[in-house]
Amino acid sequence: MANEVCFRTLHLDTPWSLESYESVGGYTVLKKIIAGELSYDTIIDELKLSALRGRGGAGFPTGLKWSFMPRNMPGQKYVVCNSDEGEPGTFKDRDILRYNPHQLIEGMIIAGYVMNATVGYNYMRGEFYEPFSRMEAAIAEAKAKNYLGDNILGSDFCFELYNHLGAGAYICGEETALIESIEGKKGQPRFKPPFPANYGLFGRPTNVNNTESYASVPAILQHGGQWFLELGKPNNGGTKIFSVSGHVNNPGNFEINLGTPFKALLELAGGVLGGKQLKAVIPGGSSSPILPADAMLDLTMDYDAIGKAGSMLGSGAVMVLDETTCIVEIAAITAHFYYEESCGQCSPCREGTGWMSRVIDRILNGEGRAEDLDNLDRIAGNIMGRTICALGDAAAMPVQGFLKHFRHEFEYMIEHKRSLVKG
Repeated sequence: MANEVCFRTLHLDTPWSLESYESVGGYTVLKKIIAGELSYDTIIDELKLSALRGRGGAGFPTGLKWSFMPRNMPGQKYVVCNSDEGEPGTFKDRDILRYNPHQLIEGMIIAGYVMNATVGYNYMRGEFYEPFSRMEAAIAEAKAKNYLGDNILGSDFCFELYNHLGAGAYICGEETALIESIEGKKGQPRFKPPFPANYGLFGRPTNVNNTESYASVPAILQHGGQWFLELGKPNNGGTKIFSVSGHVNNPGNFEINLGTPFKALLELAGGVLGGKQLKAVIPGGSSSPILPADAMLDLTMDYDAIGKAGSMLGSGAVMVLDETTCIVEIAAITAHFYYEESCGQCSPCREGTGWMSRVIDRILNGEGRAEDLDNLDRIAGNIMGRTICALGDAAAMPVQGFLKHFRHEFEYMIEHKRSLVKG
């Protein structure tokens, strides 16, 4: 795409190198900051104008989030990047780390300046061997050029950045569980409030953003908030990386303007595999409710359009399902995942995810009962909004979506002891 933001070095021979990043304007924003040409107020105003929303799933306005940080509070503040990427179907952040690590580094340095923080942590999945190696090499390059470390470019501004590997726990994608993990504790979400902006890493004010969010910042400040806003649509500024998987001919990551029709994204992914009919789409990772084909084909890919249709843009993981897909099977796989990944701290999630998984498995195995579907609805409803973190909601919403749009498949399997699709 002509307007790539996070993938703007991809066309170069070694897109991950410092030389490649500098060739597209990398670190020019940092130089302007050091030269006094970009103030705190200007940066916050440009980010707010850009309508950049959190790219990890929540979609919270980034400029507003940064403005919440008490930058003038005495003592240390922290900048934390959530590169855990545990949402099934999501594989965008690892490619930013692999192919444009310096843009993430510059984005985190800028955040450090804005928040008066001198230390940052990039929390990555333990399975990310190649992305971790690329990030380590990029940090070394940045330090050698004095973009990172003590007295950056001869100024009084200092910022250190560390990569921290997790151990593949989905719950550590939740920002406070991630913070607990960095501190060396069991990865369990904290009660909020207090929020990380007031009491975060090591009890200090902390800003947590997703990889794609931080990596978008240097391009926004280089070209202007209005430029980024106009790439997308009102309240949905810029480009977004969509991880398209499932029944498509050309799965992969595609950075497109927010507001692009779903049909155009599906075309970039090569269309439905084998020329089959589209049945449904899970538009924002496994925690987002499924949408049937007739609803999805008329939508644009942005937070507001997908939300209005009854699902979420989430992490941008678009899972395409063709006419041969058994929705009960998909529901069973999804429910089992959340049952396994629940940290067990909250009883509605600890018990409810297990109940949902076992009931759906029973239906799938031909042992379903007439009352099972109402029970699933009731269990999901009792989990929603009753847990410390959003994992409970993430487990309940897909089940509610499957039942809302494909209840007939569950009913058929309960009655006939076999799949409506697969026989």
